[in-house]
Amino acid sequence: MKALIEIYKRSFKYKGTAVMVIVSNLLFVIFNLISLVLFVPFLQLLFRDPKEKVELIAQPIYNGGFLDFFKYCSKFFQYEMQQMVLHDPKDALLFICITMLFAFFFKNLFRYMAVFHQSQLRMAVVRDLRDKLFEKAMRLPLSFYTNEKKGDIMSRMNSDANEIEVAVIAMLELIFREPISLITYLGVLIYWSPSLTLFSLILLPISALIIALIRKSLKRTAKNQQEQMGVLFSVLEENLTGIRIIKAFNAVPYVYSIFAKINLNHQKLTTLTFRKKDLSSPLNEFLGSIVLMGIVWYGGNMILDAKNTSQLTGEEFLTFIIVFSQLLRPISSIAFNIGALNKAEVSLDRINEILNADEKIYEAVQPIALPVLKKGISYKNISFKYKDEWVLKDIDLYIPQGKTVALVGESGSGKSTISDLLPRFYDIQEGEILFDDVNIKDASITDLRSHIGMVTQESILFNDTVRNNIAFGLTTAKDEDIIEAAKIANAHDFIMSLENGYDTNIGERGNKLSGGQKQRVSIARAVLRNPSILILDEATSALDTESEKLVQDALEKLMQNRTSLVIAHRLSTIKNADLIVVLQKGKIVEQGTHNELIDKKGFYFSLCNMQGM
Repeated sequence: MKALIEIYKRSFKYKGTAVMVIVSNLLFVIFNLISLVLFVPFLQLLFRDPKEKVELIAQPIYNGGFLDFFKYCSKFFQYEMQQMVLHDPKDALLFICITMLFAFFFKNLFRYMAVFHQSQLRMAVVRDLRDKLFEKAMRLPLSFYTNEKKGDIMSRMNSDANEIEVAVIAMLELIFREPISLITYLGVLIYWSPSLTLFSLILLPISALIIALIRKSLKRTAKNQQEQMGVLFSVLEENLTGIRIIKAFNAVPYVYSIFAKINLNHQKLTTLTFRKKDLSSPLNEFLGSIVLMGIVWYGGNMILDAKNTSQLTGEEFLTFIIVFSQLLRPISSIAFNIGALNKAEVSLDRINEILNADEKIYEAVQPIALPVLKKGISYKNISFKYKDEWVLKDIDLYIPQGKTVALVGESGSGKSTISDLLPRFYDIQEGEILFDDVNIKDASITDLRSHIGMVTQESILFNDTVRNNIAFGLTTAKDEDIIEAAKIANAHDFIMSLENGYDTNIGERGNKLSGGQKQRVSIARAVLRNPSILILDEATSALDTESEKLVQDALEKLMQNRTSLVIAHRLSTIKNADLIVVLQKGKIVEQGTHNELIDKKGFYFSLCNMQGM
């Protein structure tokens, strides 16, 4: 029921399209019934004994009313048919054939119209879901991705969203088509023979009970299958990302065996899900056939009984069976759609886990605007932990405007964490960070990050042109500004040597470029933003000597007149920093200029000795 309500709300966001689907389905049901009911005069005409005396039908009169209208239409059709039969039976046969042809035409026309509008509706709902999932994924804090696998999120956007697509149609049919079909068909059957209809419905509750048991089991299996799909996507994404290492270590058979095992488990769960889902339809059909044979036996006895008081003719009985066989289709469809909605409920739960995930990094209710930095950045008594253990403890640090502060220390000492706190990738548990005199939590996140440029150790580039990577996020950037930024980053010359210059596509993650080239494009991207604050996270540590020289030169140009927070692996690159802060196990143990720290002969001095400085 929960899935039904939520999918209904998402679908009826597009009321016009949804109404067109409902109206088309309703008209399909009506013309489908008309095409079946027309078999009565057809059979009467074929099996009528020419010698039999015909009881003339009086021309009907319409007295008003909804039910009287249908009776009037039926009597009027019978009256007109009788007139044709009395005049020329062949004309009557031609009329019936043409009428049935029109009925079948409109039946299939409206069936297609329903499908036509369904295709728009189902994909619009799925598109909206994927938009929301992607938007939410972009807003979630980095801490979310330390616990969740990217492949699992991709699975939710793909396979889980596809289940919702199926459920949109299931919902529309379950609410607006199949109940109408059932009521319409049952009304006609009861009109012909109440006793025969009552007899035919005796075994139908058994079908509902069996389907309910399958439904409960299906939901449990579907949940396991969807979770396994998330694991499969995660392994696939991880191995495609690490393909270079896999090949280098001859680990293809090893990773293949892991993937094949997970894929086999997913295949078994998916197969079981489909089997349970598809079991309801043949079961319904089999139970329906039992009821149908019962009708044939019971109704046949009524027709053959010499004391037949039901007034049900042989032609009407045959048409009764035809209409009843159509009654089984909506019953079977209801069972199938309930199964689809149960499976979709699992997918909705998984999607809502993402959509309802705590963003943790909250916007200020009334954000304070941040002007250009004038004084500096202050870390005041900062303490921070990702989970249970403190990563930073009692950090006090001041970065004056226009100065360069370098963070050094062993791996895991908290250098990158300090830099990640400034743009609010994470929020601190204790203390405060001030932009001049404004707590960064009181400012808009977008406003805060607009003042910050980043160049990280791993150059994050996108499968796009050089131009679009440099202008990333700046849709109004001019070509001359992009070129000027590339020149400052020592990137213009190598860009012009590429096949299409600035319009060259650099491949996934920029893999068509060397490490130094990627880093210089990243620097050009930071230059173009013209930030007042710059964060450099080991920007040269992964480069060879020649590339490092070019990149370091570009960084020095970039850092001119900017407030810079530099995380250094190679201490030779930060000797000229205005302040060097030494971290150890999440605490500041030393700070000062390079010469001051060397004279202290403390932890920084030992680090310099290890690097041969």
